This record gives sequence, C-alpha cells and structure tokens, in this order.
Amino acid sequence: MITRIREVRRARGMTLDDVAKACNPPTTPQTIGRLETGMRTVSIIWLNRIAEALGVDAADLVDGGGGEKVELPVVAVLGVLGATAPKRTSVVVPPRPKGGQVAITVSASKGDYRAGDEIWCETVEADGFAGALNRDVLVPRPAGRFLFGRLIDRDAERLQLLPPGAGGRQQIVANPPWIAVATKLVRSL
Repeated sequence: MITRIREVRRARGMTLDDVAKACNPPTTPQTIGRLETGMRTVSIIWLNRIAEALGVDAADLVDGGGGEKVELPVVAVLGVLGATAPKRTSVVVPPRPKGGQVAITVSASKGDYRAGDEIWCETVEADGFAGALNRDVLVPRPAGRFLFGRLIDRDAERLQLLPPGAGGRQQIVANPPWIAVATKLVRSL
C-alpha cells in the first residue's frame, strides 16, 4: 500500500518525534519513519493511529489514485523578501476537527479578532489550566454564559482573565469545570 504519511506529516509541520508522541499509545520516531518509507507494512490499525495523531482521516494517508484529495498545493511562500516560489513541491492539508474541540464565532470586532472570524479551541480540564497561561481562553459561567479573554494568572481556585481589546477590566472566575484554549484562528479575507 502506498501511503502519504510523510507528505501529510510535513504539511502539518510535524517531526517524526511529534507524530510518535501524538500516537495513542505513543511509539518511537523510528517506527513512524519505517512506516513512512515502506520498510514496515502499514496495517489498518497503524494507519488509524497515525491519522489520529496527524488530525486527518485515514483515507487522507492512502494514495489511492482516485477520489477527491483534501489538500491545497503551496504555490508561494511569503517571507521578508515578499512572495517567492517554493523551493520544493508541497501541500497544505486543511485542518480537521478532533475530539474535545469547540469553536467560537466572532460577530463584532473585538481586540485582535474581526467579525466573521472563527476561533477553534481545545477543551482543557482543571489539571491543565496552568498550560493555558498567556493564551486566549473561553471560560464557562453559570446559566449558559461565558467569559473570553487572556488567562493572565491562576491560583488554586481562581482564574484571572483580561478581555480582548483596550481598556477592559480584569475578570475573576472561581472553579470553572473546564476551559477552552484558543488554538487556531480561521479568517476569511
């Protein structure tokens, strides 16, 4: 079976080690490398594990020759000298939602966010709150309300947030059951 594991991994900007650690259960970078190069046979189980680690469907990793591929060719690279042709052929695989993700839609511009933006977030339980410091987060409140802002401090029971935009007052939330950390901004131009 011909796979596109290497191509999709590179398009995601991940190393062999990143993919190996993201697999469930984790594996070694050498194993991922052998599966990429065909030195080891790719079973359906391995294909599903690697697809989950890369955030794509297993079908995206198989070069079937037919069917519709979900990828975008990279035609230019924007750098300090402007837009230039890429040095080698590459593709970008559009993001796919994974378990535990939620989204926020922006209806009016606020801070760095513009009307029409989508903010993709990953939910985090209380034991992972420390990893969200200095990141934008969504915090649930009673009665279906939410707070959104930059998590600036955390102690044993409280989270302190600064709302987006200038002049906002610090908000304090006690013991939220979870938070959603902003991980991806989708903006139409």
